[in-house]
Amino acid sequence: MRVIFMGTPDFAVPTLRAIVDAGHEVVAAYSQPPRPAGRGKKLQPSPVHLAAQELGIEVRTPPSLKPQEEKDAFAALNADVGVVAAYGLLLPVAVLEAPTHGCLNVHGSILPRWRGAAPVQRAILAGDATTGVTIMQMEKGLDTGPMLLKRTTRIERKTAGELTDEIAAMGAEAMVEVLSRLPHVRPEKQPLEGVTYAHKIDKAEARIDFTKGAEFIERQVRAFAPRPGAFFELEGERIRVLDADVIGREGATATVLDDELTIACGYGAIRPTLVQRAGKPAMATEAMLRGKPIPAGTEIR
Repeated sequence: MRVIFMGTPDFAVPTLRAIVDAGHEVVAAYSQPPRPAGRGKKLQPSPVHLAAQELGIEVRTPPSLKPQEEKDAFAALNADVGVVAAYGLLLPVAVLEAPTHGCLNVHGSILPRWRGAAPVQRAILAGDATTGVTIMQMEKGLDTGPMLLKRTTRIERKTAGELTDEIAAMGAEAMVEVLSRLPHVRPEKQPLEGVTYAHKIDKAEARIDFTKGAEFIERQVRAFAPRPGAFFELEGERIRVLDADVIGREGATATVLDDELTIACGYGAIRPTLVQRAGKPAMATEAMLRGKPIPAGTEIR
């Protein structure tokens, strides 16, 4: 099939590679424009941009698809289908309808739960037992289109980073399966019940509030690992918590209970096991405590 691929972050790269490996012709890859990154703030192409260049695919990075010339350029590719994975730009109706079979999306949840921008993080924060990936036919609404294929996985104690990688691989396989059966795949309308929205993550959400229960805070740690990283501040220094255990102990809220950095929460306690100080690499908590002891009785605010 003649495919237009549209994606930006690492999550989308496995799908791009899987489509090429399956023998489809990717006639162009659309990605968001290069962004300043690193200490030098040099313009950095997106992971999809770099992968497409490696594969010899033409890359297009318009800041918007709303101008008529962009719509015309998209339609001129005469694609059989558009494949979208975390592209990050609004697709006008004219773009959605330009390919023969429209545009298909790799969405990181079991729809209709967690429509929107941050489905993996929201599923972890909510304490969901399972999540997965949905291949859906795109339409004007936000992740409202009919479903073509679903795959599920258990969340368990996976971080957002681990779960995102797993779902990205699942999505790549699922998309290739759907493409192999187009146009014979039977769409399934999304149910009206169970709709939830995965709003974009605000960095302020990553600050740990120790008045919350320990189980919620442990989910918060996993939902924001590796980025932006759940954190607390101590003596003016921000300490990111990348992994933590729930400990069945009680004490004064936000107070360190022992020499292992067990911290009392609104209910129960957590013990960070992997932390990162500002400007330093991630390290085991015990290693940090050898250089920066935090004695029992310390209050963390």
